[in-house]
Formats: sequence, structure tokens, C-alpha cells
Amino acid sequence: MANKTSANPAVKKYVKFGIVAAAVIVVAALGAWGISALRGGTTVEEAMEVVTTDAANAADLRIAVIRMDAIQTDAKVLKDLTQQRETYENKLREELEKKQKELEAEKAEIEKSQDVLSRDALQRRIVDYQNRVNELQRDLTERAQSIELSFQKALNEVQNEHLNPIIEGVIAKKNLSMVIDGRFTRVGANALNLDITNEIISALDKKVSKVKMETPKGF
Repeated sequence: MANKTSANPAVKKYVKFGIVAAAVIVVAALGAWGISALRGGTTVEEAMEVVTTDAANAADLRIAVIRMDAIQTDAKVLKDLTQQRETYENKLREELEKKQKELEAEKAEIEKSQDVLSRDALQRRIVDYQNRVNELQRDLTERAQSIELSFQKALNEVQNEHLNPIIEGVIAKKNLSMVIDGRFTRVGANALNLDITNEIISALDKKVSKVKMETPKGF
């Protein structure tokens, strides 16, 4: 069941939230070259003997479309989760900017002391500075990953405990044969009652409006 300075790349990682997977069956015709390349086995005609002429009748199908992107951006619980993630990311970004300024100041001091410190002392300061830079990078990466893990865990909770039951309930209530992800669908203007996205959002909003993210590690 979302960003603004050049911080560590791990700070901005987004994982798309899958809601409805559309099943697409692709039938590939095997050409003459492919058939001739086979050793033994049966011909296509012989293999087709096990395939029946039965197919779904359009008159019997009841199909609906759900626009996953709209649910992601409009459902109250998902907007709230996105805001929670952004709050943690902003905190991390602010800390990064503060520590970057501290490191820049230290670098300037090291450069000024080149003619004062002995070669060994200068080397020790440089090594210590680089260690601090590396430690900052590791810390940012781990904490950014922790934010994403907490966010994904909350999304899974929304999907498994709230969204999926609603979709299943709508399928049952409307007696639907198939629900398709609207991102991959073109809907005509005269297709009445085909798009059920708003109904899903309204039902989800009624069921749940907030799910708290677990506090990420390091916060």
C-alpha cells in the first residue's frame, strides 16, 4: 500500500509502493528457424492439441481500473507516511550541513598549519580528518537506509492490513473479474464505472488515516 541539497546519495532513495500487479500474458509465435532448431519433441500443431477453444466471454467479464499513483498521493495515510519520512530526511540533511561546515573549517585549519606543524603531525591531522569524513559518510548511509526500512515497513502494514482487504472487499461487492493497474491502461471517456480509484481512496481514508513509522536507528 515524498530533497534538496547535494547530500549523500543514500539520503534520497525511494522505493515505489506496489499495490495492484497487472498480469500480462504474452503469446510468442515460434518461427520456422526455432522449430528446425529443436531436437525431437512434437510439432506446434501437436502441442496445440492440449489447448481448448474456451475463452473468457466479454459479456461475462467485469473489469475495473485502480490508479496506483493516485492512491499513493491522495490517500490520507500514505500522505502522512510520506510526511513522516520527509521529517526524518530533513533532520538528517540538517545534521549533514552542520557537520560539513565543521569539516570545512577543520580542513581550512589544516591547510593553514602546513607550514607550522611537522610533517608527521600534519600527516596525523590529515588522517584524522579523513577518518572523520569516512565516519560521517557511513553514518549518513546507515541512517538513510534505516529511514527507508522504517518507511517500507509502514507501507507494508498499510497494504497488508488495510488496502488489500479493501480491494478484496470491493472486488467481492462489485463482483469483479479483474482489477487492472491504471498506470498501464488507457480508459475511454465513455467507460462508465471502470475507474474505482476514488472509491478505494475513500474507503481507505475511512478505515485508516495514520500509521506511525518506527523510529529509524540513529534518531
